[in-house]
Amino acid sequence: MGSFLSTSPDPAERTGLGDLPESCAASILGYLEPTDVCRLGGLNRAFRGASWADVVWVAKLPENYGVIVEKVFGGLVGGGGGGGLCKREIYTGLCGGNTFDGGTKRVWMDKSTGRICLSVSAKGLAITGVDDRRYWNYITTTESKFGEVAYLRQTWWLQAEGEVEFPFPKGNYSVFFRLQLGRTARRFPGRRVCVTEHVHGWDKKPVQFQLSTSDGHSTSSQYFLTDPGKWVNYHVGDFIVRSHDAPTKVKFSLTQIDCTHTKGGLCINSLLICPTRMQG
Repeated sequence: MGSFLSTSPDPAERTGLGDLPESCAASILGYLEPTDVCRLGGLNRAFRGASWADVVWVAKLPENYGVIVEKVFGGLVGGGGGGGLCKREIYTGLCGGNTFDGGTKRVWMDKSTGRICLSVSAKGLAITGVDDRRYWNYITTTESKFGEVAYLRQTWWLQAEGEVEFPFPKGNYSVFFRLQLGRTARRFPGRRVCVTEHVHGWDKKPVQFQLSTSDGHSTSSQYFLTDPGKWVNYHVGDFIVRSHDAPTKVKFSLTQIDCTHTKGGLCINSLLICPTRMQG
């Protein structure tokens, strides 16, 4: 018995997770979700170093992340692949809400899927008559990621259109117009109410939505606008990006140009492009 006890390892010589080679720890972290990687990074020195390894994060980025970084950050980041930034910093930067094109467009990466989402503000759309304050004005609101929406008091001719050219990664995408009948107001103490005094005419004819892409794909849809006081994502259509070797140009519009009646009381929030079956 004494001989057996004498062969027991010295506690000071025992190994643990802290002795795991950093390359092995990185191989383990590569299979985990980003939140788990960051959590395990605080476990010990090996995992802390591994949690910053490029090999862990490059698999969680889009294949064409270098082109996306250049498009979003422009001259702030050079070198095509992110300049001096490590892959974890690039991942974190893309997950944030980054605006470009004068603040009229916003792009972000979904943390769990690594897929790209993009939105276009009301000011990034060409809206017929928007500069005429008798019919349109911009309203400041916290209910838009851009801080304001376009509000229509009344018009005979509704037309809003725009386009975006972006290096979307390969995949299926859906396009939505985010609209609301009525304008939101706040009443003390912070209670949300919807002012519907100008809402009329949307039950006469549906609004037409159209979508086309640079590869020749086009689709359309139409809806009667309903549910005053609620933001609704109206599905314009879907498109597929089969190659990210060149940017994809997407054109979109909404129209209701039947001049037999007026319509009004509409808020245009933004245009959303996101991976199919996901609305950010």
